[in-house]
Amino acid sequence: MLRSRWWSFGFRSAIMLYFIILIVLPILGVYTQSFSLGWAPFWESVSDPLAWKAVLLTIRLALIATVINVLIGTMIGWVLIRYRFFGRRILNSLVDLPFALPTAVGGLMILLLLGPGSFVGDAAQRLGFEIVFHEPAIVIAMLFVTFPFVIRAVQPLLEEMDKAEEEAAYTLGASKAKTFLRVIFPTMLPGILSGAMLAFSRGLAEFGAVVLVAGNIPGKTLIASVYIFGEVESDNPQGAAAVSIILLTLSFLILWLLNVIQSRRSGV
Repeated sequence: MLRSRWWSFGFRSAIMLYFIILIVLPILGVYTQSFSLGWAPFWESVSDPLAWKAVLLTIRLALIATVINVLIGTMIGWVLIRYRFFGRRILNSLVDLPFALPTAVGGLMILLLLGPGSFVGDAAQRLGFEIVFHEPAIVIAMLFVTFPFVIRAVQPLLEEMDKAEEEAAYTLGASKAKTFLRVIFPTMLPGILSGAMLAFSRGLAEFGAVVLVAGNIPGKTLIASVYIFGEVESDNPQGAAAVSIILLTLSFLILWLLNVIQSRRSGV
């Protein structure tokens, strides 16, 4: 019994130590670096117009990508669960491809498919607009890296849903649209919300895919993660840490909301 208790204590301590070293200490390091020179330099870094433009651009484009992901991801999750067709398993496995690929590879694929010299890029230029090195390319890059979140959050809920409730609604005379809105959609909603928040948080932090396709023009296509990288390259770690705090705080709030949703769903 004593050996079992010591083993359990040692195991928990090792896990906590690993968590502290890998997660807590780097976060504390960012906050410490931000305020290392005092409040005034921190506020000067945070209030820099280029920094705020980068942060606001990132939030706006991440929101656009999240809305698209919610709409398309919910439909894809529905189709993969409710329909049986040739190639379904292959499509289902491809959903996780953005998790497996380095994000820089995703950016390169977007650059080759939509950039200057490509068929789509040339067609867009003839129509009077450009994709790569402009905001649309950033949204597409964010869509690529956040694509699986909503789908994988919705699928388990659809699999676990009791079809008897849906059949009962049809028996009582409800239309397909009304059954979806009153019976199916409330079941899917927690997954949609949690997937959307994870997609938004991931979009805020994206760097590898975006840096290749954004053009990184200050005040126009420079997003927060690339701005942070530029501040580090310019030997201004405090400025980079100050902007990082904004993203960290947003991510903490999103994770807290996600935890609240999951707790309410499980009844804890």
